[in-house]
Amino acid sequence: MSDRIQIDEQSPAVYKTQVGVAFAAKQAAKRAGLDRHLVELVNVRISQLNGCARCLDVHTRAAREAGETEQRLHVLSAWREAAIYTERERAALTLAEAVTTLPPHDEQERAYAAAREHLDDDQFAAVAWIAIAINAFNRISIVSGHEVHQR
Repeated sequence: MSDRIQIDEQSPAVYKTQVGVAFAAKQAAKRAGLDRHLVELVNVRISQLNGCARCLDVHTRAAREAGETEQRLHVLSAWREAAIYTERERAALTLAEAVTTLPPHDEQERAYAAAREHLDDDQFAAVAWIAIAINAFNRISIVSGHEVHQR
């Protein structure tokens, strides 16, 4: 017996609004020319950082459906050490991690500058919104105790 409340079910209007934010972020990414597999790489990486099992389950499947390889998903937690990610992907991951961890100001500025080398204004904003959205969903799932079910 858990004391957790499924906050998405308890407050469906709030959850529906959060779903709308995530949808708008994905649309912004698409308009900015960012493909779905990059969006899913960000979703997986941020879910790794936050330790959200439910979101990892959902977004690793979505990444594979978008054409992502098993190798790149398996290595993602050590992406800085692997030369299998493009410069744009590295820029997006750098930015998304900074949005998630909110490091000290100087580190944030370095991360943003590195991201700006490969992301234009629309892409930068879209990646930031994708990271913000998945961070929110990670927290919703963790607080609610959403489970991962065996398939």
